[in-house]
Amino acid sequence: MTVKKKRKRTSRKSALLSHHKPSPILASLSAKVSRTLIRNHHQLQKQRARAIADGNPVAADTLLAQIEAQGGLKSYQLASAKGQSNERGGDSSKVLVEWLQEGLSPFGGNGTKRQPFDRPLLRMLEVGSLSATNTCSRSRLFNVIRIDLNSRDDKRILQQDFMQRPLPNSDEERFDIISLSLVLNFLPDSASRGDMLRRTVPFLRSLPETLQTIRSFTECSPSLFLVLPAPCVVNSRYLDEDRLKAIMETLGYSLTRRKMSSKLVYYLWTHTRPREQSGTKGVYRKVEVNPGKSRNNFSITLE
Repeated sequence: MTVKKKRKRTSRKSALLSHHKPSPILASLSAKVSRTLIRNHHQLQKQRARAIADGNPVAADTLLAQIEAQGGLKSYQLASAKGQSNERGGDSSKVLVEWLQEGLSPFGGNGTKRQPFDRPLLRMLEVGSLSATNTCSRSRLFNVIRIDLNSRDDKRILQQDFMQRPLPNSDEERFDIISLSLVLNFLPDSASRGDMLRRTVPFLRSLPETLQTIRSFTECSPSLFLVLPAPCVVNSRYLDEDRLKAIMETLGYSLTRRKMSSKLVYYLWTHTRPREQSGTKGVYRKVEVNPGKSRNNFSITLE
């Protein structure tokens, strides 16, 4: 008598889950190794920027070789993606989606029911995108355009430098929300950070008159979602939240939402001033606002 071996069935659910497993390389990076790699990359980039500013090409080339020796931008992105992976709870766009979903709730803050309305998708530019499957991409709130200096997904993330992106000619080409999540701190000097913040303004749409009465849209559009490591504003020698607020107000932004965690600070800045009047006044140079030996040197300047 021949006994047939029972075939082991693989459930469809298991097969689907297999598509979402992290790659072996990504999974192998421990949290400590990821943080060390990110920190070293930032330090070497800052040192190289300083060497270039000082007119020292030999030192700049040496530092570039050190950056490439530890994997360059690709390794930095890998470590950043690991830090923002779901298993580490690091997807910063979750905070933005939570804020918007609060505003889109059918009930107001006092429990009264709001009038129903159609929700157009918010056009969003995600600068420094590492994933096309993060929370904002899955939320059905956005039409997302994703860009990054070194795209890890050629089909869904455009390889582009935001500072070189052509300026829009009309509101159809502009955005309701721009996301700069852990992007400013990647830049090597204070002036380039200020330049990037200033450059967000011409990419934002004007608030449509048809949406003026909808609380969620008046709060979030047109807006900048900004995420920074918390030490950039709580332990910097040259920047605190008051100074950041003053810089942003010079550019025409007002603070709408804020959240502080042990590692990150999240902001939603709404642009409330006509574009042509934004950033025309006010110079913010590198000035010490928090003396102390234990402070870091993160700063943002506007010239």
